[in-house]
Amino acid sequence: MADVFKALADPTRRTILDELTEKSGQTLFEICSRLTMKHRLGISRQAVSQHLAVLEAAGLVETRREGRCKFHDLNTAPLRQITERWLAPDTSGPEESTP
Repeated sequence: MADVFKALADPTRRTILDELTEKSGQTLFEICSRLTMKHRLGISRQAVSQHLAVLEAAGLVETRREGRCKFHDLNTAPLRQITERWLAPDTSGPEESTP
């Protein structure tokens, strides 16, 4: 779980996750293009690749190869594990407001 928090701590990695949320299955070239055009991030392909490696190590990004292309997909399972750990279901019923 520490890897997930480390991955989410960086604003560039959060932006990459935002882009994969909007359009999953992107190549490195597509991700770099969207970061440059949409977010005005002047970041190299190597830096984006390193960010993707951190996200993949945390389980937040999964990759698949089709021929020579490598596609990146968002995996929300680690985020669900975090919410299940700390957001217990409320079994006490509706809260009464006190004036």
